[in-house]
Amino acid sequence: MRLVPRRIDLFLEASGRACPAPTSSTCRAAVALAMVAAVCFAQTPTAPQIAGRLTANDLKADVSFLASDELEGRATPSKGLDIAAQFIAAQFRRAGLEPAGDDGYFQTAAFSSVKPNLEGLELTLEIGGRKIAVERASMALSQPVPASLDDAPALRVAASGIASLTPDQTRGRALLIEAARPPAAAATWAPAITILISSQGPRATSGRSALRDDSAPAPGAPTVLVWDAAIRSALAAAPDAEVKVSARIPAPAVEPVKLRNVAGILPGSDPALKDTYLVMTAHYDHLGVRAAGDGDRIFNGANDDASGTASLIEIASALAALPAKPKRTIVFIALFGEELGEIGSQYYVRHPLFPLAKTIANVNLEQLGRTDDSEGPKIGLFNLTGFDYTTMAEAFQKAAEEAGVRAVNDQKNSDAYFGRSDNARFADAGVPSTTVSVSYMFPDYHAVGDEWPKLDYENMAKVDCALALAAFGLADSLDAPAWNAANPRTARYVKAREAGK
Repeated sequence: MRLVPRRIDLFLEASGRACPAPTSSTCRAAVALAMVAAVCFAQTPTAPQIAGRLTANDLKADVSFLASDELEGRATPSKGLDIAAQFIAAQFRRAGLEPAGDDGYFQTAAFSSVKPNLEGLELTLEIGGRKIAVERASMALSQPVPASLDDAPALRVAASGIASLTPDQTRGRALLIEAARPPAAAATWAPAITILISSQGPRATSGRSALRDDSAPAPGAPTVLVWDAAIRSALAAAPDAEVKVSARIPAPAVEPVKLRNVAGILPGSDPALKDTYLVMTAHYDHLGVRAAGDGDRIFNGANDDASGTASLIEIASALAALPAKPKRTIVFIALFGEELGEIGSQYYVRHPLFPLAKTIANVNLEQLGRTDDSEGPKIGLFNLTGFDYTTMAEAFQKAAEEAGVRAVNDQKNSDAYFGRSDNARFADAGVPSTTVSVSYMFPDYHAVGDEWPKLDYENMAKVDCALALAAFGLADSLDAPAWNAANPRTARYVKAREAGK
């Protein structure tokens, strides 16, 4: 802003002050600096300003719709998910966010529904000379690629050994991995088959087709999730035994499916920094409807993650209503498919709407409404996953203090949960990231009892006020967040960030 003399005189008159010499360049320069400082100070929102625009009642209205029975658990894909996407787009439009997708507020993702032929599925493991046929009811095809194997030697990999596995070790082998889902590194592997051994079945409801990103390279080998008790017992009893795999996996039925991320932006105000981006995310999908059983069968997903989606909407609305905007652009994205392995965020980082090299950070919102944590009440606080992975914690702590809550480092869960939500896909691409939660584990997690009346909306509003202040502060700072290179757990993310520049 260029200050002309007349504006300085008006400022002095209004403030009841006068320069000893009205033409003094020293006095005018001092006043000019004071005015600039006043303007800059006014641009930083206060907790009361945010709280007046972000209310518990608005959050309750959003969550009660998104988690209503009418949306039938927002499975990916489903009619309920499509309705939720339209609702979120309408709220972004109401807030005045600019659309950021290829179709208005929608980033359209071309996927295929791939339905396995379970009737022809056969899988046998020979463990120490003993052959055990896997029960069909205790396995699922997460990547149903046709295959035929006979007594293929398996490479057994414990969870602790996944990070050190190389593509050369996997090529053409049958992989036997103790994990519930393929790790991110699996994209570089080329095995003949991957068998995931888990204590439980898939998080999604049974009978659902797998989804394939048509823009990604075609999968080269099948992936089978096995939770058969007999298989797990035999493997545990013979940890060093040789394992051989025989499999018959028929070709699946394939149909096109359209899925959508919902994206809007609050443009930055600084000419030099507006083309850099803070991305805030929350997933709007959940588990759908249980295939069979008596009573309530709808997984409403109120806390997981209608609470995060509602927070995304209301934080966007509160920041958009402020008279001043942060220097950098804030991108708000509601993501599909987190419950199926973060496929919506994975699609975004493969097809970013804004350059990842210019994306300063990802702040992901999960499970912000329930305070009845399984470890005890969580009131007046929130957690950051990977608390000391990045330089962002200080900004959240400062904002939390102003909003009257606390940003804490949950020593037990912070690192363990870092890879369990959409922030992990941004981290894999090198973008400094974290997921913000109030409760990591709560009664009704992934159960039909996760319903909207059980959320603490007053506490949620206070936490969201802090998150809005933190988002503004991160986007308004001249210094971009960075990975903490001194933490050995961030080495792969630091490397990915350097590679992406």
